[in-house]
Amino acid sequence: MLKLAHPTTHLSVPACATIHIRSVATTATSTSTSPKPADDISSVFPSLSGTASPPLPPRFADLKRRLIHGHESRVQDSWRRLLVALQQQRQEITAAGSAIVPEINFWDLSDVAKRTRFRDGLHKRGVAIIRGVVPEKEALDWKELLQRYIRTNPSTRGFPPANPAVYELYWSPSQILARAHPNIFRVQKFLMSHWRATPSSSSTKNNDNDIVAPLISTSHPLAYADRLRIRQPGDSSFALGPHIDGGSVERWEEHGYGLGGVYDHIFHGEWESYDPWEATPRLPVKSDLYNGAGACSMYRMFQGWLAMSEMRAGEGHLMVCPMVKEAMAYLLLRPFFTPKRDTTAAPAAYLEPENWTLEHPITSALQGAVPANGQELSPTMQPHLRLEDTMVHVPRVRPGDYVAWHCDTIHAVDSIHTGTSDSSVLYIPACPLTEANADYLARQRETFAEGTPAPDFPSGEGEAHHRGRLTPEYVMGNISQEAQRAMGLAAFDSREAGVLERERAVLGRANEVLGF
Repeated sequence: MLKLAHPTTHLSVPACATIHIRSVATTATSTSTSPKPADDISSVFPSLSGTASPPLPPRFADLKRRLIHGHESRVQDSWRRLLVALQQQRQEITAAGSAIVPEINFWDLSDVAKRTRFRDGLHKRGVAIIRGVVPEKEALDWKELLQRYIRTNPSTRGFPPANPAVYELYWSPSQILARAHPNIFRVQKFLMSHWRATPSSSSTKNNDNDIVAPLISTSHPLAYADRLRIRQPGDSSFALGPHIDGGSVERWEEHGYGLGGVYDHIFHGEWESYDPWEATPRLPVKSDLYNGAGACSMYRMFQGWLAMSEMRAGEGHLMVCPMVKEAMAYLLLRPFFTPKRDTTAAPAAYLEPENWTLEHPITSALQGAVPANGQELSPTMQPHLRLEDTMVHVPRVRPGDYVAWHCDTIHAVDSIHTGTSDSSVLYIPACPLTEANADYLARQRETFAEGTPAPDFPSGEGEAHHRGRLTPEYVMGNISQEAQRAMGLAAFDSREAGVLERERAVLGRANEVLGF
């Protein structure tokens, strides 16, 4: 197990690495953005901060009107079909419970038959467990190292402030070593291989107007610096209810997800044709139009975490809504519909398709979506999702298991941790190599060198003065070249064996963005 340096010193690193990193950093061509306000995870979600959300301005009513203009009757018909599909999904989920979440052992990733069964479940449910990605002892050692790092640096911030469950840490030794672990890279590649990147006439044309391969590689995962959680038994402060990350109002906005037409099929009354696993339209997306604290601007195909403790239902565990396609279609269409009669005293009648009609006049409401905040959901705002029934716990996990969910998946955590030991995870998503992601990586590299929070997160001093923090110099001198590349510290090799022809262009473009 890696030991922390003496409390008054940093980990030692090779002196020669410093020169190399500095030469790279000074030639980066990243796009700068305004630093986000210093805060914690509560600033991302009104339900955690207790802040009231004001009504959206009238321009959002105009936006809604444009999104379905000329498709109103088809949208109305598709809504009825969607409500029927949601009822069927609810029956399947309630019958299966947590067993509906597909899983596979890390040592079975090369087994074709098991991979096929896993793929089918993942595509339908949008969430999965990969068992035994890291040896249990190694995951537990990382947690112990984290706890010592926090004790050594009592200025470490977190939420809630008095007894943190989520720490504002990004560059601790445990986090760096986990992101750099070869098994993590293999799992990220495996998961991202379940996405498609189809050339599109609308988004992948060159200067000669020829359709070309999208600039994306799922074989070169990038390291995204995220937080960690060590939640103690009895905690009820980190009661994060159903939500979706990756933007809120941006999913409807023309200059957000509309840049790639990600959800056009849904807004045109053809939700069945929407493919949540098609990557190409997501490449131009701007998911953080308001510089929100914690609003992710990097394209994460999967969110995910690595368990550092055993967790069961009720023990501060993850809950998911395992119907990624239908749930997203409903979230996006819900703002266009209103009940004819408020019959909440008789829920069955209230939810009947015949009780719902297109808004007239159209309002600015986008239920649960607030600029610069995460997208939150509730049984009141999205009644047909029946979240009280369709949010299920992920099965029990042990240290070293990895849980991943599609970037559009509704998820939550237990409102109260009723277990007897900590509920601890390292947040590690799966991010493909794209031009926009390389640009973010260049900015993240700067914060890595400074020890400040990653660009997507609340700013501040962070770990700049933390003892025992790992640095880019340490990575360059002690960790694999694959990890160095994933962190933006070394150039990608477009000529290496096994690189697909369609990947060479994005590798070259990423090197330019990163200053190599």
